[in-house]
Amino acid sequence: MSRSRLFSRETALTILGWLVHAYTASGAFIGLLAIAAAAEHRFRASFVMMAIATAIDSSDGVLARYAEVKTRIPNFDGALLDNIVDYLTYVVAPAYLMLVAGIVPGGTWGYVVIAAILLSSAYGFCRTNAKTPDHYFLGFPSYWNLAAFYLYLFDLQPFVNAVILAGFAVMVFVPIKYIYPSRTELLRRLTITLSLIWAVLVAYLLVTLRKPNHFIVWISFSFIGYYLIMSIVLHAWTKWVMYRSHAHERQA
Repeated sequence: MSRSRLFSRETALTILGWLVHAYTASGAFIGLLAIAAAAEHRFRASFVMMAIATAIDSSDGVLARYAEVKTRIPNFDGALLDNIVDYLTYVVAPAYLMLVAGIVPGGTWGYVVIAAILLSSAYGFCRTNAKTPDHYFLGFPSYWNLAAFYLYLFDLQPFVNAVILAGFAVMVFVPIKYIYPSRTELLRRLTITLSLIWAVLVAYLLVTLRKPNHFIVWISFSFIGYYLIMSIVLHAWTKWVMYRSHAHERQA
């Protein structure tokens, strides 16, 4: 009887692990819907699909750790699956939207910018140290969905957008640590709280995308400023702590 119960429990946990992987994989279909909507110039629907994909990506890691998927399904690489889906939803889908929405310049230069986004992110996703042991992203973490969303809202000139996007593409290669919102320990509670408030504001902006409230746009964008500034501050802080630690070791 006890063996039967143990078998049933192990089977149930394995099934739960596969369900978590399926949940992660569903983001690929959501990404396809985002691309399809952008192709039809239904940009709000495309951004909504990207937001859903982001929600899946933000929660699947917690579920995977809870279900202990690495233990239950050791021969399946959930991290690789996550990267495949993320490349589609964070890189390809927003890059395509920026191309068809006219966010980037038309013609050759627009394709050059899009190529820079795709290629720099391919490098970023394939780095073995893209996520550091202390839970940071190393280099700009390819948040092109957010870049597309705010450039769409700000309605800047395509040339200006191209310069901004090219700058972020270069930052993929610069080894600065960026906050991993759900895992970076320093200021984690504050970051998660602000990110939840930001998510509510973004949901409102998605509903009112055709006539956005610019005050709400800037309030929500302040979280992006917080993220970038605090990432640089925490990067400098961890570098300083490491320097002091090495200095003490040399003195000893």
